[in-house]
Amino acid sequence: MSDVRVIIQRDSEREERVVTTGTTAADLFAGERSIIAARIAGELKDLTHELSDGDEVEGVEISSEDGLNILRHSTAHVMAQAVQELFPEAKLGIGPPVKDGFYYDFDVKEPFTPEDLKRIEKKMQEIQKRGQRFERRVTNDEAARVELADEPYKLELIGLKGNAAQAADGADAEVGAGELTIYDNLDAKTGELCWKDLCRGPHLPTTRNIPAFKLMRSAAAYWRGSEKNPQLQRIYGTAWPSKDELKAYLDFLVEAEKRDHRKLGAELDLFSFPDELGPGLAVFHPKGGVIRKEMETYSRMRHEDSGYEFVNTPHISKEKLFEISGHLPHYGDAMFPAIQFDEQNYRLKAMNCPMHNLIFKARGRSYRELPLRLFEFGTVYRYEKSGVVHGLTRSRGFTQDDSHIYCTREQMPQELDTLLTFVLDLLRDYGLTDFELELSTRDDSNKFIGSDEDWEEATEALRQAAEKQNLPLVPDPGGAAYYGPKISVQVRDAIGRSWQMSTIQVDFNQPKRFGLEYTSADGSRQQPVMIHRALFGSIERFFAVLLEHYAGAFPAWLAPVQAVGIPIGDAHVEYLQKFAAEAKRKGLRVEVDSSSDRMQKKIRNAQRQKVPFMIIVGDEDMNADTVSFRYRDGSQENGIPFEDAIAKIEKVVAERAQV
Repeated sequence: MSDVRVIIQRDSEREERVVTTGTTAADLFAGERSIIAARIAGELKDLTHELSDGDEVEGVEISSEDGLNILRHSTAHVMAQAVQELFPEAKLGIGPPVKDGFYYDFDVKEPFTPEDLKRIEKKMQEIQKRGQRFERRVTNDEAARVELADEPYKLELIGLKGNAAQAADGADAEVGAGELTIYDNLDAKTGELCWKDLCRGPHLPTTRNIPAFKLMRSAAAYWRGSEKNPQLQRIYGTAWPSKDELKAYLDFLVEAEKRDHRKLGAELDLFSFPDELGPGLAVFHPKGGVIRKEMETYSRMRHEDSGYEFVNTPHISKEKLFEISGHLPHYGDAMFPAIQFDEQNYRLKAMNCPMHNLIFKARGRSYRELPLRLFEFGTVYRYEKSGVVHGLTRSRGFTQDDSHIYCTREQMPQELDTLLTFVLDLLRDYGLTDFELELSTRDDSNKFIGSDEDWEEATEALRQAAEKQNLPLVPDPGGAAYYGPKISVQVRDAIGRSWQMSTIQVDFNQPKRFGLEYTSADGSRQQPVMIHRALFGSIERFFAVLLEHYAGAFPAWLAPVQAVGIPIGDAHVEYLQKFAAEAKRKGLRVEVDSSSDRMQKKIRNAQRQKVPFMIIVGDEDMNADTVSFRYRDGSQENGIPFEDAIAKIEKVVAERAQV
C-alpha cells in the first residue's frame, strides 16, 4: 500500500498526517463520536469516503448546522422506510431537512391519522435500534429508472436532474447536476438490503447515530408546491443530538404555542380572518386598532423628528409602472393577476417604491433638497400561495412603513449610517433589543440587474454602516433584491426566535430606469442614489412579532386597556368612574368593570385580558381618597393617593416601561 498525505483541519489548526491507501474519513476521527461526516475540499462526504493524496479534511460535528441537517435527513429516510413497511402502497415524494427538523411527502390512499404517526414512530425506533448502515451507491439515469420504476415521483426527479432545486423545494437533497446516487439501508449483520432511496447524501454512518427524534404532525402538501399536481401527505418530524435537546425543543414549542399570535389575537379580541374575505386578509378589532394606532403614531412622530416627509399613493396602478421599475419581470409571480378595464391592464400595488419615484420625478429637484426622505404607511397586496399564508406574519394584504431616501453618492455613507442607527433605536423603543445584521449580496445568476461597479460601491457602503453598529454581521450571498444589496435587521424575541425586521437596500438601478435627476451645485444633471427602507417590514407582521414577544402582555403604552377599575362592591363604582374620567382626561385608556360579577372573577377577567393595572377600591380606599394597584403578576400596592395613582400610570406610559 502506498502512502497518502492528508491535512486535518480543526478550527484554525492544521495537522498533516500520512495514512495508507484505503483510509477513510472515519479512520481519521476514530473514537470521536460527535463527528458524523467530513468536509473534504469544501464538499460534505460520508465518513466511509476513501481519502486521496492532498485531501484537506474537516470533521463535521452532529451539533453543527451541517451536522444537524445530515442527522435530520437521515432520520427522514428512517421515517420513509417505516412508512413503507407499514403502508407498502405508499409512494415516495421528497424528504429534505428543514429548520429544526425534517419532513417527507407520501402518496397514500388516506391521510395519516395521529394513531398512524404513533405506529410510524414506534417502527422508526425499531429501525434505529437495528443499526442499519447508510451506504452510498453511484448509478445512472437509465439504471435508476429501472430500479425505481414503482416510484413515479422519483422518476420525475430523475428527469429534472440539474434543475430539481428550481423545480421543487427540497429536491436538491435528492438530485443535483452531478452524478446520480442511491442510498441503501443495509442490515448491520448480514448486509442485506432493507430499504433504498434516491439521494445525494451524505448520511450518518448508521441509524444508531440518531440520538433523539419525534414525529410532530401530518398535513396535506401539493407535489412540487403546485396546486395543479397531486396532493400528497406530509409528515413532519424533528431530530436532535441528545434527548435533553429534544426535550428542550419540545418545551420551547409548548411556550411558542402559548404565544401564537393567531391564538392570542382571538383570545384578546384583537383581529380576525373572516372566511368571507379570503386567506391572508385580516380585520383589526377595536382593541387591535388601538395597539396599531399607538404603533403608527409613535413611529410617525419619530420620523417627523428625523426629517421625513409623509406621502400617500393609490392601491392600484397601470401595469406599465411595474414594467418600468423591473418588478413585473422579476417579481411578477408575487403580484396579483392583472385587472383589465379602459382597455388597459392594471395591477394591485405590491410595492410602494415605483410610486415614490413618480413623486420625486413630478418636478425638478435641486441638490439643496437632498437627502429627500419620503415615508408612507402604504398598503400593498401580494399573491402568497394559500399553503404559505400564516396569520399576520405571511399575509396577502398588509401595510408597509415604507421609506425611500434620495441622496447624492457623497451623502450615501452618512445617510446609511444615520438610517441604521435610527432603525435600531426605534426597534429598541418597542422593546426589542437582541439584534444581528445580515448583509445580502448578489451572486452570478441572471436575477440581478445593474453594473458590477454599482453593486460593489453599494455593498461596501452597507458593510461599513453595519460594522459601525458593533453587532454580529452575517453574510447572505445571493440574497439581495434584484436591484441592489441590502442589510436586514434580525431580532431575537423573548424566547430566542429570530425574526427578520427592518431592511435597508441601496439602489442605483430604479433611479436609472425612471430617469430620476437632480440639479447639482455646478448646474449639471445627476442621478440620485435611492435607499429603500422598511422599518417594521409590515405593520401587521410587526404587530404579530410584538404580540408573541410579549405573550399578549403589552407594555402599558401599547396595551389597548391600560387600567381597569375593579370595585369591591357596587358602592365603589361611582368613585372608580371618577378615577377613570380623570385618567381619560390625561389621555389614558381606563375602564371600569361595573358588571354583576364577583370581584375575584373581575380580577381573573382582567388577568386574562393582560391589563397592566387593576385599580381596586373598597371602603377604606374611598374614605382615604386612595386606590390599590394589582399587577399582572398578582402583586399588589395599597393606599396610593388618587392623583399619585394617575401620575404613576402616566409615567409608566411615557417611559414605555413594562409592568
